[in-house]
Amino acid sequence: MELVDRYIHAVTQKLPSKAREEIGKELRGLIDDMLEEKAQGDQITNQHIEDVLLELGDPRELALKYRDDKKYFIGPTLFDPFVIVLKVTLISVFVIMGTGFIIKMILYPPEILDAFIHFILDIVTVVPMAVGWIVLSFALVEILIPDGIKKKQVDRGDRWHPADLPEIPHPKGRIKKGEVITGIICYMILIALCSSKFLGIWLFEDGHFKAVIPFFNPNFYGYQLIFILLIFGVGIIKEALKLVFGKWTIKLVIITAVVNVLSIIGLLIFISLPDIWNPEFMKALVENGLLIEGSETYVTVKNIWYGITLFLTIFFPIALIWDIVDGLIRVQRSKY
Repeated sequence: MELVDRYIHAVTQKLPSKAREEIGKELRGLIDDMLEEKAQGDQITNQHIEDVLLELGDPRELALKYRDDKKYFIGPTLFDPFVIVLKVTLISVFVIMGTGFIIKMILYPPEILDAFIHFILDIVTVVPMAVGWIVLSFALVEILIPDGIKKKQVDRGDRWHPADLPEIPHPKGRIKKGEVITGIICYMILIALCSSKFLGIWLFEDGHFKAVIPFFNPNFYGYQLIFILLIFGVGIIKEALKLVFGKWTIKLVIITAVVNVLSIIGLLIFISLPDIWNPEFMKALVENGLLIEGSETYVTVKNIWYGITLFLTIFFPIALIWDIVDGLIRVQRSKY
């Protein structure tokens, strides 16, 4: 009855998670009744199972019949992952922007109206951009990465067959939604931090906020933002792909490897640009009385400051390479 299990899995995985168990039981009962009728008291054979599954038809089309809502803006197969990624991204955007607005209110009380206007403008600008980026990403996935069933159906004259059913993923190779959601949130936080003008050393005078000594070169802000959106935005797409696949496969590992290698190259170019870091950082620390030039603390901070590029050059590639290795390990484990 392995084919029956694979068929039910193929149908239910295209349905909302809260309805999968109930519809799975209902579908199994229907298949059992059809098999008994087909066998007419004889022993049920693989041929009987294939005939019943052929009568039921393509699991994707059957899944459409089970869905009450016809929300197929992206496509029935990708709609649920699309909604999850969209929700997580938009919630992250609002939380991050809201946090930034609150920080500005605390730091610049007299400019609260100006901060609110900028907050509204940011929402009007960033939210449509985020939605458009996600829609474009899933549209490309729909076009460039069709599932294996579509390819096999073409070979058979566009007629579905039970042999097209994918294997049920092994528990060790499955990708949990929590992993993907955590990954997307981390990328969103990195985008927010690296693109914020408040990333640096905060200066206070008489208990009141005075200014920020930024880590990044203020004159390089526009180029910096483009690099950050491209590098970490591609990372969000990679996490979305994990949600689409639902399990680690060699194909997903290859896609992850390509995306991560491109990200590593982009990051190395980004952090190695001579104008990316604030050239006045150490000088500003001295001028604001935070350090005394020539002191032991000054030398230590200077070494750390000039070692940031080396640290990032080592840390980010290791993290991205481990992502690939972890995928390979989980693919291998899922075979046992």
